[in-house]
Amino acid sequence: MLDRADILLAKAQESLTGAESELTNGRYNNSANRAYYACYQAAVAALLGEGMQPSGDRWTHEVVPGLFDGVLINRRKLYASDLRGALDRHHILRLRADYGIQLVNEVEMTRMLRRTRAFVAAVQVRRGGSR
Repeated sequence: MLDRADILLAKAQESLTGAESELTNGRYNNSANRAYYACYQAAVAALLGEGMQPSGDRWTHEVVPGLFDGVLINRRKLYASDLRGALDRHHILRLRADYGIQLVNEVEMTRMLRRTRAFVAAVQVRRGGSR
């Protein structure tokens, strides 16, 4: 039976696949949205997998990056330091893609997607392999 972390990691993989498809089809703003959510979902899966729970009834976009970076990278050393800040950078680009007046371009999206793949893969490995 899948637990919440496994379900979120499956959703992260689906979001990553969506981001890749959107990039391939030149829909960079949509790709940025899906890439951010792939990282966010993977980060929540990682937090749950390490026994952490949200302080309220749900995880927030403000809390997850701090916990992932501060606890799982800095304190527990469970993830590589090059993942530090990825969620914050992705969130900024996702907000611009969804609400800003400036479009996300192909170069930005290609870089974002490369970081997203590494982020999701790192959580998959820590959770016990690719899923």
